[in-house]
Amino acid sequence: MSVPDPKTAAVSRAQFNDLGPGAVTGGGGEMNLNLILDVAVTLALEVGRARMPVRDLLQLAPGAIVELDRLAGEPLDVLVNGVRVARGEVVVVNDKFGIRLTDVVSATMRMEHAR
Repeated sequence: MSVPDPKTAAVSRAQFNDLGPGAVTGGGGEMNLNLILDVAVTLALEVGRARMPVRDLLQLAPGAIVELDRLAGEPLDVLVNGVRVARGEVVVVNDKFGIRLTDVVSATMRMEHAR
């Protein structure tokens, strides 16, 4: 079996089909999303951010207050694997915290920020 010379091999950009709703496979059938339903992702809710020197970080103790870059009452960001997919507000359901989604980022915007 011969190995092609990388200096003379033809190179072309890979083409991928759209994975959005209604996307079809190469055979013309519906895409089977059941293949990825059990893939674990990290879901995080971000209240805000703060930037501080390590000196100040090391001086934090119980009861310390860290000022965040958001105003009280602003929506939280919902991040999946570090990419914002929605915004929402905190709710309490049966003595547990939850989030009510108020805005979902479009698929196009998610793809732009994921790059």
